[in-house]
Amino acid sequence: MKNIIFDPPTDFQFTPADFVPFKDREVCERLRQLSGKELEKHWNPEFNIKVIHNPHPIVIGHIFNKIKESFEQNKKVTLILGNPEPETYIPVAELINYHKIDCKNVHIFAMDEWADQDGNIAPETYQSGFAHSLLKYFVYQIDEKLRMPLENVNYPTNKNIKDYSKMITDCGEGGADCCYSSPGWTGHMAFIDPCEEFIRENMDEYLHQEARILSLHPLTVAQNSLHGVFGQSGNIAAVPPKAATIGPIDVLNARERIEIHALLTNGTFSSWQRMTSRLVLHGPVTPMVPSSMLQLMKTQVYVSREIAQPFGCDELLGY
Repeated sequence: MKNIIFDPPTDFQFTPADFVPFKDREVCERLRQLSGKELEKHWNPEFNIKVIHNPHPIVIGHIFNKIKESFEQNKKVTLILGNPEPETYIPVAELINYHKIDCKNVHIFAMDEWADQDGNIAPETYQSGFAHSLLKYFVYQIDEKLRMPLENVNYPTNKNIKDYSKMITDCGEGGADCCYSSPGWTGHMAFIDPCEEFIRENMDEYLHQEARILSLHPLTVAQNSLHGVFGQSGNIAAVPPKAATIGPIDVLNARERIEIHALLTNGTFSSWQRMTSRLVLHGPVTPMVPSSMLQLMKTQVYVSREIAQPFGCDELLGY
């Protein structure tokens, strides 16, 4: 039987470390106690949260359906996509090939890309890069005769980053048709981190910021050192210090938003996203938890049952 303590210890009080973005421990404790179907209740009826067994097939089906509709109706579709997600994009490409869907009307925009200490954005040849993954595991997986023109495939570069938000707005005639996302450890949306490049006191001003290059939060660097492209081993020196990202305005302008909370550590119970999910869904709307902005918007959120599980102090379990 697991020795899990759900009541917080009261005999040792402290202030969280300076680098912790959201420090209100009372709020965190209240949110920690939410689990299961409790997470589905929200004050905004257009912020729809659903706890389900496995959200990933829904995203695969949703992206494919958007592309299929663009083919059948012969109309442009503009999608903002997260990366790297081979487990999502390879199945989408296979469905496109199987059903022979012409992607000529499909326009895709990568959410973000790595940058070096001087703000130089990584090229598509960078093996750990997002453009590299998007091209290799999505675009080039689609049969050449069905593939979208390469000029329809967009990702941040040194040349376009200052105009990237405008590119999305113009292509989507006001905004993307759908923005697909999943929060990082800081609660970031894309690489919109709780950092000085984005933090604003006024939420309306915050929401109208465009794409840019920023210095990554330490938690974002640590999180990505656990990703396969960096060896899954805490090699934080291998993770670039900066990144290019879409802005909050690109999320706000999207006509549809799909958010997924389902990240586990190789299928184990361990997940840094479990607490982040609660902050994003039910914490205060604040630039210190960037994806909390979705609470103000019409959004469909899918939370896996694993992420929705309760958690507390387990004295017998280590890392």
